[in-house]
Amino acid sequence: MIEIRQAAASDVETIANYNIALCRETEGRELDPVTVNQGVRRFVTEAKRGRYFVAVIDGQVVGQAAHTFEWSDWRNGELWWIQSVYVHPDFRGQGVFRALFSHIKELGEAERDCCGIRLYMERENDTARESYLRLGFIETGYVVFERLFSRMDKA
Repeated sequence: MIEIRQAAASDVETIANYNIALCRETEGRELDPVTVNQGVRRFVTEAKRGRYFVAVIDGQVVGQAAHTFEWSDWRNGELWWIQSVYVHPDFRGQGVFRALFSHIKELGEAERDCCGIRLYMERENDTARESYLRLGFIETGYVVFERLFSRMDKA
């Protein structure tokens, strides 16, 4: 059975390690563990940033997903962005992400100001694309751009 719960401070190290593995798997890059740990700690302890949820099987955190908030003036509501999705390799294909997504979706549908859920992914991540399409996501016409500040060059 998969239990979904909001992440706690005691989950920070696991989530940080999963984020490092996520970047390694999807982008072939190494992240600075200290920076990631600090970033996850802030995310988990500062509610204004969003929420992390973890999937637990037999007391072990086996997956994670977070959501952040974006105000849409066009819709007069919040879009929730899903990010930092990771499922431990030993538990993939067992419905872990589906359970995490279902939990976040139910919360969003119950939240008066939430008008939808979005996510972004690495363009070549065909496995993730198939998973998201099966869950009812559609590919939009939007392209994501970014411009990082010099202090973020290591990220």
